[in-house]
Amino acid sequence: MSSPADEVGHGSVQPDRTGQAEAFDAIGERYDDAFPHKEGQVASAEWLIGSLPAGSRVMDLGCGTGVPTALQLTEAGFEVVGVDLSDGMLALARKNVPNGRFHRADIADLRPEGPLDLGRFDAVAAFFSLLMLPRVEIPLALRTIHHLLVPGGLCTLSMVEADVDDFAIPFIGETIRVSGYLRDELREVVEGAGFEISDESSYTYAPASADVQPEVQIFLRCRRRKV
Repeated sequence: MSSPADEVGHGSVQPDRTGQAEAFDAIGERYDDAFPHKEGQVASAEWLIGSLPAGSRVMDLGCGTGVPTALQLTEAGFEVVGVDLSDGMLALARKNVPNGRFHRADIADLRPEGPLDLGRFDAVAAFFSLLMLPRVEIPLALRTIHHLLVPGGLCTLSMVEADVDDFAIPFIGETIRVSGYLRDELREVVEGAGFEISDESSYTYAPASADVQPEVQIFLRCRRRKV
């Protein structure tokens, strides 16, 4: 049975990021102020730390300010490569995580035929970065993560549980567009992209910002299937 990623080719989808990076440039350090508690993110990074040998290559996809994930992983002895589309966020990440390597790039740049080849990784962390994409791109992004991983490599990702597609919302004084899935559909999309889900957790989270609604955050811990 074909997956959504098989049915829509990489070349047939043209990314539209209008305003997305600019919003996060403007948000800057206020992001960490609005989301001061990141228990799910920290726990999932700890899973990577406990599952991989020191020195492993790990990508932080949508690294934001680098806190906590890139910092947590570099302190564990990993070679960490962070990727983000926001110059403002990357400037903060380079300041917060001096031992990481950071690149301004879109997930589409990392596709097999894309312009940026960063090599292969033992693990990829993608915390709340896929929700910034329209739904048509999310299976493609997951296939790109699959491509970036060595056989048997690990992926941990998070999404907000919501049945929305490229939906504009107010966010820490700016406007961004987000997508989401209900839990069972998210699992289906991730498995369809070539991953085995080994664990799942969820957190009800109330951000410390008046214009960000309480949300249910879903965290998946996955392994790239070898075939």
